Amino acid sequence: MITIDAENKTLGRVASEAAKVILGKHKATFAKNAVTGEEVTVKNTSKIKVSGTKEDDKPYVRYSGYAGGQKHETYSMLVARRGHGEALRRAVLGMLPKNRLQAKRIKLLIIEK
Repeated sequence: MITIDAENKTLGRVASEAAKVILGKHKATFAKNAVTGEEVTVKNTSKIKVSGTKEDDKPYVRYSGYAGGQKHETYSMLVARRGHGEALRRAVLGMLPKNRLQAKRIKLLIIEK
């Protein structure tokens, strides 16, 4: 298990570091078709920095599946609703390959406040 301290680091830097470990790219036994990564614990997610005007401009979109069910929110709205950990989880999820192993790999991410 690897621990990452997110204090005074930007969102993307922490997410990419976590995604590499979850994928297992830091190991000699890396394989694309297997879950070879380790659990990653990220601490101090409430102290993650977001550069520029991303707090008010960065869009997050979700869709319910119904007509007119597309919801738009900004980074600050997402953090107010779900917390800083959800923004980090979505960033890491976007960096993982979109295949059958994605759900198993995202479970290796443990977020602490």
